[in-house]
Amino acid sequence: MSYVEKNLVPGETLLYQTRHHWIVLLGPALLSLIMDLAGIALLVAAFSGKTDKNVPTASRGNGAEAMIIVAIILLLAGTAVLIYGMAKRNATEMAVTNKRVLIKTGMASRRTLDLMLGRVESIGVEETVVGRTLGYGTVVLRGTGGTPEPFVKIADPQEFRRQVQEQIGTHGS
Repeated sequence: MSYVEKNLVPGETLLYQTRHHWIVLLGPALLSLIMDLAGIALLVAAFSGKTDKNVPTASRGNGAEAMIIVAIILLLAGTAVLIYGMAKRNATEMAVTNKRVLIKTGMASRRTLDLMLGRVESIGVEETVVGRTLGYGTVVLRGTGGTPEPFVKIADPQEFRRQVQEQIGTHGS
């Protein structure tokens, strides 16, 4: 059960939910790929050296074992980087209910923002050309008398803003 679902109050209905865009996985995926390819290259080099019958067994053992150990470390680290990136992406939740806007970011340390719809002063969306093309951007939420709260690389930020505005219109009527 998500943070948002756990924190709904009686009579509150979840209307829209989003999170980080998949683009936030690009960096971890690239780093993971590089580490995994290096690990695979080391494994291939280590095992191809072991099958060479012209090299005495004593001279090929230590180097190949070290290459295998480094390769395993690289493969595990590459996998860990990718898993961390996926967990970090899933750790951000943004939701609109019939009563408020809820935002939670972070894994180990958590940052939350619960803003009653009647207290939303403004909601802005900043998108780069690439962001508009791929469907992500920064949502800047400002509560009455509060400081602006930017949330970056959010999936479909225009729809999030539309949902908030729609609920403000319904709530204000």
